[in-house]
Amino acid sequence: MDQGQDMRTGETAARGAGDFGNIIGGIRHCTRCVLPETVPGISFDEQCVCQYCRERESGNPDQGLDRERDKSRRDHWRKEFLAMARGRVRGRDMGHDVLLAYSGGKDSTYTVHLLSQVFGLRVLALSVDNGFMSPGAMDNMRRVLDRLGVDHMLVRPSPPLMRALFRRSLERELYPARALLRASSVCTSCISVVKALVLKTAMDMHIPFVAYGWSPGQSQRDRCIIQHNRQLMRSTMGKTRDILVSAAGPGMAAYFPDLESLPAEPPREVHPLAFVEYDEGRIKELIGHFGWQQPVDTDPNSTNCLLNALGNREHLRRYGFHPYALEIAGIVRAGNMTREEGLRKLQDTKGEAMADMVREMLYADAAQSARTGTDA
Repeated sequence: MDQGQDMRTGETAARGAGDFGNIIGGIRHCTRCVLPETVPGISFDEQCVCQYCRERESGNPDQGLDRERDKSRRDHWRKEFLAMARGRVRGRDMGHDVLLAYSGGKDSTYTVHLLSQVFGLRVLALSVDNGFMSPGAMDNMRRVLDRLGVDHMLVRPSPPLMRALFRRSLERELYPARALLRASSVCTSCISVVKALVLKTAMDMHIPFVAYGWSPGQSQRDRCIIQHNRQLMRSTMGKTRDILVSAAGPGMAAYFPDLESLPAEPPREVHPLAFVEYDEGRIKELIGHFGWQQPVDTDPNSTNCLLNALGNREHLRRYGFHPYALEIAGIVRAGNMTREEGLRKLQDTKGEAMADMVREMLYADAAQSARTGTDA
């Protein structure tokens, strides 16, 4: 299937009526990584091996060489970023070197450590409370940032406005199919607000870099340092702003920078986890020394957000595949997670009760508005 086509076709659409367990039951997965057959554009051979694994194996029968190439690539990007950072921040006597989107999850917590302790940069951690942040993640933020001595800014957009955005994300087709290959519609809406606020704040405070704690499976490994073009940024952010405003109302525009007054050289976007070997177990062990603890109130694929379970379930119902499938498959393929652990993350049904609870929270004010005759 072409990735630009509607992903809700055939057998996938028929699965939409079932619960999480019924949706994932019977779906074939690649026997090398964990890609399910329902991901658009995926093909299996007679051994049930996906084309990505076939390409990796046919191009290099020695998996050790693959790992060497990955290491060489990581080293290259790390050196390039450090040289770039030294050049951009040299002579800056005040202010921050980099603004990090900080969720309190394991990946962004590890990124705080990399930027501040390993790379020696002055970090401002910016957290956006979407109204569904895990209390455990909030506690982790305070403990970790106190321990590392990193400045912190917490932004809490209007809760009714954010809930309206998330409801529309569940109910409507807001984004093209390609945008939903690696994230649910709910998460895409949320990260759009986060990215807008991150860029707006960095521009207002003249911070030369913005960083995200995205795992190697979430970001393109050859685009881990991005210099945005002002004209292109104006176009892409304008389209995103219009989508959010159409979905939830004009209040969404306040979270975006003034697109007519963008600086000639916008902040560079950096994905530091692409510079290092990604090992989830080692990451959790390291950040545990800074006071980070595994939250008990999130689903298996999130360490910061209660809404994630609902977004995952609705994505499965609508499209027939888990929004984390491509990310986790990439990590498994790189040898940084076992296939068994990857399958566990994709097939775990523990988030079902949480998804029900969050859905009730999300629609509570809409139900109240219907009773009182006011707008939600």
